[in-house]
Parts: sequence; structure tokens; C-alpha cells
Amino acid sequence: MSDGNPVADCLFCRIVAKEIPAEVVRETDTTLAFRDIHPQAPTHVLVVPKAHYPNAAALAVGDPVQAAAVLAEAGEVAAQEKIAESGYRMIFNTGEGAGQTVFHAHVHVLGGKGSLHGALV
Repeated sequence: MSDGNPVADCLFCRIVAKEIPAEVVRETDTTLAFRDIHPQAPTHVLVVPKAHYPNAAALAVGDPVQAAAVLAEAGEVAAQEKIAESGYRMIFNTGEGAGQTVFHAHVHVLGGKGSLHGALV
């Protein structure tokens, strides 16, 4: 489990700290939303808590208020990106077996023409 403190070798902690550049689309006191560098849909934005938790389950247990903030911010991203009305996906990959490659809780917000058909990412 994590206590929410930054982890030195975590890619997303480093993006949150502005040590690594990202195309930020929204930022709050507790979350950061930025475009995925390997988009799987016309709109593909990651929403991360600024606090470090290794996955969504750890975030939900460690800080349920922050978990709710991540979900709410994903909805705000969808509205800003103009995909809320047409539909979008919110995907949490939890664990290596589910395809999680960065072990900092994050939700993928995916939408846009043709993005809701086919395999899950």
C-alpha cells in the first residue's frame, strides 16, 4: 500500500512534479489530466491523482475522497473534450496482468468517432 507520497522513479509522479513534460489538459489541486502519448482513440486523456497510489484499488482504500475526485475530473475532461454527450470510456488497468504499465493510479478517458467499438485498451 502507499501513503500518497511521491515515488522518485514513478513516471507519473515526475509528470505531476513538472520534471517530465506532458500535454496537460486540466489541473486541479489534487489531480492532473494529460494526453496519452500513445492514444488509442481520437481523445485519450489520463487523469491521475497528484498523490501516489500504485493502482485504483489502493487509491480507493487509501483515499476515497481522492478516488472520487479522479472520477469527477474524468467527467470534466470528457465535457471539456466534447465527448460527454456522444459517450466515452473510463478505464482503470489494475495490475500488470490487466495491462497496467505505470504503477501510479490513473484512469484513461477515451472517446471520439469510432472509439467505442472493438477491443478494450
